[in-house]
Amino acid sequence: MFRYLIRRLMLIVVVMIGLSILTFTIARIIPADPVLLAAGPRASEATIKALREQYGYDKPLPEQYLSYVGDLLRGNLGRSVVLKREVGPDLARYFPATLELVIVAMLFATLLGMPLGIISAVYRERWPDQVARLFSLGGVSLPNFWLAIILQLTVAFSSTWFQISGRYDRIATPPTTITGMYTLDSLLTLNFSALGIALSYLLLPAFCLSLGALATIARTVRADMLETLGTDHVRTARAIGIPEIVVVLKYALKNASLNTLTQTSLFFGYTLTGSVLVENIFSWPGIGNYAVSAALTKDFVPLMGVTLLTGFVIVVLNLITDLLYGWLDPRIRYT
Repeated sequence: MFRYLIRRLMLIVVVMIGLSILTFTIARIIPADPVLLAAGPRASEATIKALREQYGYDKPLPEQYLSYVGDLLRGNLGRSVVLKREVGPDLARYFPATLELVIVAMLFATLLGMPLGIISAVYRERWPDQVARLFSLGGVSLPNFWLAIILQLTVAFSSTWFQISGRYDRIATPPTTITGMYTLDSLLTLNFSALGIALSYLLLPAFCLSLGALATIARTVRADMLETLGTDHVRTARAIGIPEIVVVLKYALKNASLNTLTQTSLFFGYTLTGSVLVENIFSWPGIGNYAVSAALTKDFVPLMGVTLLTGFVIVVLNLITDLLYGWLDPRIRYT
């Protein structure tokens, strides 16, 4: 187990080095000059030259990359050329908003998708199964940005509680910052009025973001449950008179949960990187919005910071998922 963990941690280092090389190379070969954009159309040659020297763009590419890696090892993600401020503090401010959105979206997907898949498997080929399969097909087919626009138009005219833009009331005071996630900070400080405000802004974008994962989890659970319900140990449990709900939840669901765990892990990373459109539609102040703003201004340093951060989160999440495999299935050995 210990040797396996060391190998995986070393692999994370290799992956992050490769990701940094890839993002750095792409940012440098794109035919755009952020220094010219930051300097402005009327900047003199001396001003442009001074900015290039200030941000290190006048050095050879290998030297620029080594300097960038050295800054990363010191915890410095670089400085935005356009915004003229450090990228690290920006990510520390925006990432909790995206993480909160993704966590709630995956809670929606898991807490709704798993029961939907279980019901679909238990009532196979009957009307609950048909309804669940129709919902799953629709969830996979509908683009989340289209659903976001439709919900905005619908909710704007039918509800005064759900909010369709932003993250928190501008005239209200957010909860005391502990984690940066408003819902969790509200619970930790027992500020339930702030919790209600945060949820009114959070639930709609989180539901839109969860739909694809919800449908996929439901379909995966259904397929795995159907396979497991036909195994010998489940038939034996039924034959000796164990209640059906115990058979389904204890004997069938646990054995069918490995693929669900894989899908949940994959969709967490996919949702984290795919939240850009939903964040922009709902004006959610997360790293998706931050990355789009940087892309529109051709400011590559923030984009590289966002890419490295999301890449690191995804590889760590994959490691945690692999470790959970051994807990769910003792037959798995870390080799």
